[in-house]
Amino acid sequence: MLQVNNLSKNFGEIKAVDNVSFKISKGETLVVIGKSGSGKSTLLRLLNGLESADSGTIKGGTFGLVFQEFNLFPQYSVMKNLTLAPKIRGKETGQAENLLKKLGLCEKKNSYPGELSGGQKQRVAIARALMLRPDVLCLDEPTSALDPELTSEVIELIKSLKSNQTMIIVTHNMKVAQEVADKTAIMEDGKLSMVN
Repeated sequence: MLQVNNLSKNFGEIKAVDNVSFKISKGETLVVIGKSGSGKSTLLRLLNGLESADSGTIKGGTFGLVFQEFNLFPQYSVMKNLTLAPKIRGKETGQAENLLKKLGLCEKKNSYPGELSGGQKQRVAIARALMLRPDVLCLDEPTSALDPELTSEVIELIKSLKSNQTMIIVTHNMKVAQEVADKTAIMEDGKLSMVN
């Protein structure tokens, strides 16, 4: 289980994340909906240790983050993008082939990010985050850069991960929330309110 208590982060006068608390059980998917600038991405950055909280606690496991802009290393092949972080951390890299197979990317393992479509980049970014076997996979606006057809593809991919992966997805796409959420929350002006 992931438990977040009274998490806050200010940037000067701006309360980016304002006293946020929630919990999700293993295997659940929480979808956080909100406009740009509501604090969704900052929340994910806090959970993943990319920002330090001013106050509050986060209990429960390790995190992996799929960035909105994918942030793949353009100079490295798909396979090297997947195996770089685990190698640096002295972790196992053997699951890379299986992940590529599961995500339909086997034939792209020696390709570079510049040779991939938006949907393929998204899948590589998800595979890269899964390489570290996170307890909670966080996806920041996973469909924002994709056309409707690819959006449906990514939704199906997220559904295929749901059986054994706890996830937090931030989005402003209601279709994503309707199709994959076990729990839904709305974020506004840094405050999080659970809908169900």
